[in-house]
Amino acid sequence: MRKQFLILAASAGTFALSVQAENQPIQELEAVVVTAPLRDKATESAVPVTVLKDDDLRRKIGHSIGETLKQELGITSQSFGPGVGTPVIRGQSGPRVRVLANGIGSNDASAVSPDHATSVEPLLAERIEVLRGPATLLYGSGAMGGVVNVIDNRIPGFRPDKLFGGAVEQRYDSASDETSTALKAEGGQGEFAYHLDGFYRERNNLDIGGRGIDVGAVSVTDPSLNVVSNPEGTLPNTWGHAISGSAGASWVGEPGFAGVSINRLENNYGIAPDGTGEEFVRIDLRQTKYDFKSELDHPFGFAKALRTRLGYTDYQHTEIANGAPGAFFTNQSYEGRVELTHEDWGPVRGAVGFQATASDFSATEKLTGATIVPRSQINSYGIFAVESLDFGSVTYQLGTRVEETTLAPEDVKDLSYTPVSASASALWKVDQGNQLSLAITRSSRAPQVQELLSNGFHDATRSYERGDLKLKEETSYNLDLGYRFKSDWMRAEFDLFHNWATDYIFQQRTGEFVDEEGNPCQDACVPVLTSAQGEAIFKGYEAKLVFPVMENRWGLLDLTLYSDYTRGEFVRGGDVPRMPPLRYGVQFDHTADKWTSYLRLTRAESQPHGGEHETATAAYLLLNIGTQYQVEAFHDAKLTVFAKGNNLLDDTIRNSTSYLRNFAPEAGRGAEVGLRISY
Repeated sequence: MRKQFLILAASAGTFALSVQAENQPIQELEAVVVTAPLRDKATESAVPVTVLKDDDLRRKIGHSIGETLKQELGITSQSFGPGVGTPVIRGQSGPRVRVLANGIGSNDASAVSPDHATSVEPLLAERIEVLRGPATLLYGSGAMGGVVNVIDNRIPGFRPDKLFGGAVEQRYDSASDETSTALKAEGGQGEFAYHLDGFYRERNNLDIGGRGIDVGAVSVTDPSLNVVSNPEGTLPNTWGHAISGSAGASWVGEPGFAGVSINRLENNYGIAPDGTGEEFVRIDLRQTKYDFKSELDHPFGFAKALRTRLGYTDYQHTEIANGAPGAFFTNQSYEGRVELTHEDWGPVRGAVGFQATASDFSATEKLTGATIVPRSQINSYGIFAVESLDFGSVTYQLGTRVEETTLAPEDVKDLSYTPVSASASALWKVDQGNQLSLAITRSSRAPQVQELLSNGFHDATRSYERGDLKLKEETSYNLDLGYRFKSDWMRAEFDLFHNWATDYIFQQRTGEFVDEEGNPCQDACVPVLTSAQGEAIFKGYEAKLVFPVMENRWGLLDLTLYSDYTRGEFVRGGDVPRMPPLRYGVQFDHTADKWTSYLRLTRAESQPHGGEHETATAAYLLLNIGTQYQVEAFHDAKLTVFAKGNNLLDDTIRNSTSYLRNFAPEAGRGAEVGLRISY
C-alpha cells in the first residue's frame, strides 16, 4: 500500500498546487564551464557541453553517474544491475569516457570492466560537467566520447562567508526500497576553510516490470546455460549498501588557495543471477583517496593562473561467488597535473600543462592465486596545450596532447606507446540568434592493460576473458557540426557527428565456450570474450527544440522536443556491439514561484544492431514525472521537498548498452520522495 501511495503522490502532485502560486520572473545566469581550460561559457563552446548544477542536478540525481546523466542528449548509461552505471557518450564507454573527481581521474577500476562501479558519487556533487572536443585533451588521450567531471568542493577554493553551513538530504525510492542520506558541512573563518561530507545508501532487491531473464535471447548468447529459475517482478541478489565520508581543509588568501582532503568509500552490491541457481556474485569495493589542490592567481609575470592537482588512490574490490572470494582487483595509483593559463598574447588566450599517472594494477583469483591480469606497473606522462583566438565573430580553438605510456607487466616484456592527439574548432556567432560550429579532433589512446593481458575467468561477467598483446594504438578522427538558434518563440540545438576509428579496440563474444580454466567443454560452459581491433565508423545526431508555450500568472510552461541517435559499424561489415538505440520524446517543464514540475515521455526504438554473437533489444516507452517545492525555513535555512515517478508505464526495459541486458532489465515502476535542507 505504501508503494501505491507514493507513486500516486509523485504523479498527482507534479502539476497540482504549482498553478496556485503567483509567477515571479526568474533570471538564470549562464553556466561557466570550470572544467574547460579557459573557463568559457557553455554557449561559447564549438562542441556540445553539458552542465548540471543546483536544482537541475538535484532533480536528475540517480544511483550512479550513468543514471544521473542518461537523460542528457547523446548520453546513456552502461548499467550492470542497480549497483553499476557508467556513462556512455555517443556509444563510447570505458576508457573512452574519462570520469574525473574535481579535475583528476577517479582511478578506480570502472574503465576496466562493465561490472565495476565507479567510485565517484553523484549524491555529493555540486555540479557535473560533460565536455567533448579540444578541452578533453587536458585530461587524457583517447577520450573519444568525452570527459565527465564531478565537482563536490571537497577542497574549498573560496573564502567562507560564515563559520558553519551545509546541507542534509534524505531520499526514498520505492523501486528498491532504497533509503539514502547525504550530509555536508562547510565553512571557516578568516583564511581557513573546511569541508565535511558523507552519505549512506541501503537498498533491497530491485523491482522490475516483468521477467528478469530473456530466455530466448540467452539461448542464443549462452546456449549451454540451463535456466531453471526466472525471477518475475523482482531481481534477486541486487540488494546493496554503501557508505562514504570525506574531510577537506584549505588555506584561502589573496593569491589563491591550497588544500588537502581524504575520502573513504565502501560499497557492497550484487549482480543479477543467471537463472541456473548455481552462483550468486557480489562485489565488495573499498577505496581510500588522498588529494591536494591549489590555485594561484597571477603567480608570476606571464601567468594568469597556476592550478595544481595531486591525488593518491588505494582501490580494491573482491568478487564474492556464493560467499567465497573470487576475482580480486587492486589499483594503487598516483596522478598529478599542473595547468598554467598564460596571459593573453593579443587575441590569443590559452593554457599549457603537464600530467603524470603511475599505477600498480593486478587482477587475480583470490583463493587459487590464478592470474586474470598480471600485476603491472603503468606509467604515463603527457604534455598538453589549448589555445583560443577570437577573430571578429568567429572563435577558433586549437588543442594538442602528446603522451608516453609504458606498461611493465610481470613476466612479460615491457610495452610502450606514444599517443598523439590534436583538435581544432571554430564557433561563428552569425548574429544574436544564430551560431554555427565545427570541430575536428584526432584522438589516440594506448591499449589498456586488461585489453592486452586478460586471461582468466571473471566471476561477475560470467565469461572467460582474453586479451591480445598484438593490439596497436587506437586512433579516431571525429567531426562535429553544430547549430544553435535562440529567439523569443523558440530555442534550437542541432549537433551532427561522424567519427572514423582505425584499430578500434572492442570486446566481443567469439562464439567459443570453455570451462572456468579455459579448456573446451560441453557442459557448464562460459562464453569467451576477446579483445580485438577493426576499422569502425560512428555517426549520429542530437537535436532539441524548446518552445515557451505559456507565460502568465499561472507560471511558465516550456515544451521540449528532443532526439538522439548513434550508429556504429565496422568497415569490414557487421555492427559495433552495445550501441544505444534511436531515442526521441517530449518534455513539459512548469515553473510557478517556488514550484517546479516536469513530465517527460521518451520513446526508444528497438536496437537490432546488437553486434556479432549478441542479441537485439526491444523498443520501450519511458514515462517520468516529478515536482519540487522550496520552502522558506528558519532564518537563512532553505527546505526543498521533491517527488518523482519513474517508469510509470512499468515497461520492461532492456538496455542495449549493457552487457547484462538479457539478465537484468532496468527498474520497473517506482516513486522517489525526499527533502533537502541547506543552511
